[in-house]
Amino acid sequence: MKLINVKEAPEAIGPYCHAIKSGNFVFCSGQTPLDPETRKIVGTTIEEQTQRVLTNLALVLSGVGLSLKNIVKTTVYLKNMEDFPGMNRVYEEMFQGHTPSRATVSVKQNPLDALVEIECIAEMQS
Repeated sequence: MKLINVKEAPEAIGPYCHAIKSGNFVFCSGQTPLDPETRKIVGTTIEEQTQRVLTNLALVLSGVGLSLKNIVKTTVYLKNMEDFPGMNRVYEEMFQGHTPSRATVSVKQNPLDALVEIECIAEMQS
């Protein structure tokens, strides 16, 4: 098992790492729409925040030579399920035809009151 922290990605807001590599899998901690430099939430709409979240996940994955195309499973945490269509549009655009398995759940509140948080599991090619 190897801990992964990527300096280009937003620093963790708690006692956890960006991801853990175990075998051929990378388990990424949930990302919120934080700007890596300012550590402030980016955007006020679900579309803007979803794009930043997926960009942050891509930054974490790039730290181990992977991309969004390597993701096999995501979990999306939405503050408001009414934001599902907007999140889904950006999600589809960012994944460019790649369709990993996914669960989407509504939560009362995400860290820093973000509209969306996404975690994922990616697979390294052998």
